[in-house]
Amino acid sequence: MSGHSKWATIRRKKGALDAKRGKIFTRLIREITIAARQGGGDPDGNPRLRLAIDNAKAANMPADNIDRAIKKATGELEGSQISELIYEGYGPGGVAILVEVATDNKNRTVAEIRHIFSRGNGNMGETGSVAWMFERKGIITVKREDKSEDEMMEIILDAGADDLSTEEEFFEVTTTLENFEHVRKTLIDKKLTVENASLQWAAKNLIPVKGEDAEKLMKLIEAIEESDDLQNVFTNADFVE
Repeated sequence: MSGHSKWATIRRKKGALDAKRGKIFTRLIREITIAARQGGGDPDGNPRLRLAIDNAKAANMPADNIDRAIKKATGELEGSQISELIYEGYGPGGVAILVEVATDNKNRTVAEIRHIFSRGNGNMGETGSVAWMFERKGIITVKREDKSEDEMMEIILDAGADDLSTEEEFFEVTTTLENFEHVRKTLIDKKLTVENASLQWAAKNLIPVKGEDAEKLMKLIEAIEESDDLQNVFTNADFVE
């Protein structure tokens, strides 16, 4: 992820905007629900649920909301069945886009996402059409505060992380799936401010996008972000200033 232009900054700003709009709570609740349904309601034995709860607490979600989501997933309370899906497609400039959704109505969601792609100068692809261009990674965002890049690099390499990207206000740490939880705990133990920690689809190679294509692509991504069922959107675009 090193040298990945402004995508990390863009995603971070979008995350802050989503929080203001209240969308972040909806996405966190869905992630807690899916994690609990798949791996059980005990966070000590379910790493995905533990991560989802930690992220929810970091976003100041009330404990009652978290507890209700877990109970709905485990059947203690009534709740709708939510499915996790990934849609693949291409955007302006030929870049690849992966869209993660969580929905209780697959037909409604696929129709909406397809319409957004079509309207935004992109097109939906078949399953597997672009997924091979990405790999699953752990991504941890840490406030820079008073740490230098060299200091941070030493910390993350000792913890077992793969890479470090430095932005103006934060560091972005990349890890393997296997080392993700250990690195996350190490950073927390070091009293660093972890803003967000999640498993993401990281592009193996980036495609430079600029000018009109970049503007169209950003509008397409923003439209996808507006979908009520969206959890995450990823691209291999390298936005060139």
